[in-house]
Amino acid sequence: MKTDTRAVRIPGGPGPESFQAFFEALDAPAALCDPMLRLVAVNEAFHRFCADHQATVEDVARALAVAAVPVDGSSCDMELPLAGKPGAVLTMSRRGDVVAVRARNDPELARSRLVMAERALLEQARTEGVLLDLGRSVAEVGGEEELVAAVARGVKELFPGRSFCIRITDSRTGGLTSLYAEGRMKEGAHEPLVLLQRAVEKLNLGRSTLPTTGRVTVLSEVPLLFLGSTHGVSAPLVASGQLFGAINMEYPEGLDADIQHDERVLLQLASQVAVAVKNAKLIDELTFVRKYLEDLLEKANALILVANRQQEVVVFNQALSALTGFRKEDVLGKDLFWLVPENEHLRLSQVIAAALRGESVNSFETRLLSRDGNEVRVSFATSSRLAHHGEVDGVIAIGQDITVVKELEKRIIHAEKLASIGQLAASVVHEINNPMTAVATYADALLQRSRTTPGANPADQEKLRKILESSHRILRFTRDLVSYARPAQDRPERVQLNAVVDMAVGFCEHVVAQARVSVHREYTELPPLSAVRANLVQVFVNLITNACHAMQPGGAVFLTTRREGQEAVVSVRDSGTGIDPKHLQRIFEPFFTTKPEGKGTGLGLSICQGIVENHGGRLTVTSAVGAGTTFSVRLPLSVD
Repeated sequence: MKTDTRAVRIPGGPGPESFQAFFEALDAPAALCDPMLRLVAVNEAFHRFCADHQATVEDVARALAVAAVPVDGSSCDMELPLAGKPGAVLTMSRRGDVVAVRARNDPELARSRLVMAERALLEQARTEGVLLDLGRSVAEVGGEEELVAAVARGVKELFPGRSFCIRITDSRTGGLTSLYAEGRMKEGAHEPLVLLQRAVEKLNLGRSTLPTTGRVTVLSEVPLLFLGSTHGVSAPLVASGQLFGAINMEYPEGLDADIQHDERVLLQLASQVAVAVKNAKLIDELTFVRKYLEDLLEKANALILVANRQQEVVVFNQALSALTGFRKEDVLGKDLFWLVPENEHLRLSQVIAAALRGESVNSFETRLLSRDGNEVRVSFATSSRLAHHGEVDGVIAIGQDITVVKELEKRIIHAEKLASIGQLAASVVHEINNPMTAVATYADALLQRSRTTPGANPADQEKLRKILESSHRILRFTRDLVSYARPAQDRPERVQLNAVVDMAVGFCEHVVAQARVSVHREYTELPPLSAVRANLVQVFVNLITNACHAMQPGGAVFLTTRREGQEAVVSVRDSGTGIDPKHLQRIFEPFFTTKPEGKGTGLGLSICQGIVENHGGRLTVTSAVGAGTTFSVRLPLSVD
């Protein structure tokens, strides 16, 4: 049997005022509404309930205005959306034109709210943790490629199950510089870069700042990039008003996700990544510029040296390494004065002091030591090296090798001397030769008469012989001097080199006999070559004579001819004592001789070198102390 729950009015009972007093005295929060759910009356407990939930009666009235009106005689519950304590529920019971409202707290609802809030907080903490880790990662990357990989790891951790694409572009041209995709992209979907209109407006990215190359467009919707996606979100990478790319994320069919939340997080991620991309590009650009400048200094066709205030070498380029023979590793960090001879230290210290005062020196000639112990001549222009704060931090020296220039200057001076000697020799040769010829002739005649005169004094004969030798030496010297200063200008002809060598041997028969040495010949058949016969004879006469003078009696001269490619080679080798290495590099210098005083002029080999070079050839020497010396004459063969 169903109990009748309708209110029964007891005759003689309390009046309406008593019911009103009872309603107000209730401890439970209660209210009365009309059929339109407009509040008519609320008791004091209802006011306290609203205050506990940090709301007002008007807030409850607004919530009731949008609620569904219960059917007459029925009841229903409504969750009250208050910002204070969760779990507030209103139970509405309608009886005719009166709707009674009772407010209560639902523990299960509150607990559900708390769980949802806890989950939201955990998700927010996870998101912030991933973003924080990503921030650390992108701050430590060394380039754009590493940056994209770090961002991809962060996106996969934040948004599992989604397809995404990271595109990095050049801020000036819009050209794609890096691409990472997780999922199957559509054909040609990576370009152009499509930006969402509202995102561009929100980020204040003016269209005038976008590249005009057609690689970036702005649309009201971003097309899907991946196969099988149903919808997606995107975030442009913008930093300092410049576009550096975009991140697109798309959802496969059946994936349940809060798209609005994802979009908020993606935008937060994009703003962080954009700054990192900008910094990475700046680092790449600075690295490129630095590497370019280093290569420019290293490979410049000029001598570049930089030293700090402590006079330590900090830059030593390839040109200096090639000139001195020192590797960069041998010099960097060493004292600058280590590179120059001791007698140059005072001049160098004055130049360094001037540079540290901010003064420059346009031309400073000095000498540098080389690995082989020789010295090279250089000319530097120096200037001050400034630090970031404007103070002088060192000295920069840029220069060139003037060793060749100095050698040319020496040759020019030497040529001028030779020209003067030639003019002098031409003017005095007759004055010397005529009386010396008479002296030689008369001395020879007197010597011959003395030898046929019985009882002649041997001492007088020795004196006449010395007079004759000295006069011949003077005549020979004048001939060599004129020959060196003004070589013969005979026209070349086709000659057989073997015959020329034989002719020279014939001229040297008296020298060979006097030195008591032997001559050995080993010839190879050679084609004729174009040469001035007399000049080549002079070369081989000089070489054979020198070989005879370099040996003790019983020595041997070896003459060989051979062909090497398009060159004819004549070698003159002796079995003498050889040449000291310190003299070997000066052997072709004019007036340099290793013979005793009065035995040589020092012009013979220099004359020979000049004659050979005039024929387009080369004269070289190899020697070892105690093992003899070999002179090689290389001459080009005639081209038929």
